[in-house]
Amino acid sequence: MPVSVLKLPARVRLDDASAVWDGLSASLRAEAAQVRSAAGAEVQINASDLQQFDSAVLSVLLSAARLCVAEGVKLQVEQVPAKLQELARVYGVGELLWPELTG
Repeated sequence: MPVSVLKLPARVRLDDASAVWDGLSASLRAEAAQVRSAAGAEVQINASDLQQFDSAVLSVLLSAARLCVAEGVKLQVEQVPAKLQELARVYGVGELLWPELTG
């Protein structure tokens, strides 16, 4: 099953989250269309480059998950930094973004 991978930038903070989302949402729509046309069901976002972030990154990722549902594909966030996992846990949204990592 075809999988497409997008990457988060190194920085996603409140002051640049809107610009990150603008670029990511356009890429997600395009990738979702390609994945669906190839009979795929999943778009991946690689978070390994993420180094500077605040809670705004959670908003970006939750918006990405909602967009993927609307586009008929599943979002998979890969290589999640431990600090981002902890931030999501504190905000109570970790299980929404990566249920396989929560337990």
